[in-house]
Amino acid sequence: MNKKNNFELLEQLEDLDDIPSIRNVPGSELRRRNPSSRKSNQVTQDDISNVAEQENELSFSYCASKHEKSWLIGSLEDFYRQQWFDDVLRLIKGGGKEASVYQCLGNTSTHRKFIAAKVYRPRRFRQLRNDSLYREGRQNLDDEGHEIHDDNALRAIRHRTTFGQRLLHTSWIEHEYQALQILYQAGADVPEPFTSGNNAILMAYVGWDDLPAPTLNMVNLEPRERKQLFDRLIHNIEIMLENQLVHADLSAYNVLYFEGNVILIDFPQAIDPEVNSNAFPIFCRDLTRLCEYFQGQGLYCRPHKLAEDLWIKHGYKIRRLADPRLFALEDL
Repeated sequence: MNKKNNFELLEQLEDLDDIPSIRNVPGSELRRRNPSSRKSNQVTQDDISNVAEQENELSFSYCASKHEKSWLIGSLEDFYRQQWFDDVLRLIKGGGKEASVYQCLGNTSTHRKFIAAKVYRPRRFRQLRNDSLYREGRQNLDDEGHEIHDDNALRAIRHRTTFGQRLLHTSWIEHEYQALQILYQAGADVPEPFTSGNNAILMAYVGWDDLPAPTLNMVNLEPRERKQLFDRLIHNIEIMLENQLVHADLSAYNVLYFEGNVILIDFPQAIDPEVNSNAFPIFCRDLTRLCEYFQGQGLYCRPHKLAEDLWIKHGYKIRRLADPRLFALEDL
């Protein structure tokens, strides 16, 4: 292996260091578990060789670039060996601010023809500005979905050390996974979550065999659909409020449209309206963004009045003062 290849693999291993372990694995479905943990930050020649061997050993239908392939294998290898899916077919959402989503060939583990694998990018999460707006009142979760109580770990999180940033990244993933679980069980229109860990969430795939469902912002609705789908989204927002959740990044870009139905996605920033002091302004922003799309489709909306009515209906107190960072350019 020449020096250039060594350098490329070292870069890949920096990302592989950040991959947490799998959780929520149904024992009856396991065929083989191949746990791996990196107990040292020191990269050795064996590490480089292991990555190269992984690339040679696993072959998916999706033809990823060299760097993406290492990242994909590092994140999904254990799921694959446990037979959660049989193949990675294509990238269906890339270039997002926190993750890429892949269509995978399902099997009897999930009883689905296809599933979706959302694979996170730790460095992009670390660059998420104003994340404290969303973390306020949140528990810090480990890779088992349990609250972190260890003093050293909590200190690392407070000081944003390398270790602390990894813990925060894992906590983002687990918060999204738990939000999906809560909402799916409550009957909301969200993808069914199957398992999480190893830097990914596996969930139900939404789309056709060879094409994923588009996001709502890409769709021009028929006149008869406008009110129906708007009402359905408000119904989902009420389910969230009933379960002490606000999406916190809701817009037509985070709603899928499939065969006349809507499916809400992307919940890592979801907040608790009881404990987050900026919850109501964030909720107003969600409603405003959603109404902007429907107003563009010809449906009259009053987002601020609607936000107030829903908030009061579900027993929350309106606090209008918002942190100025909420309206920073990167959050719009």
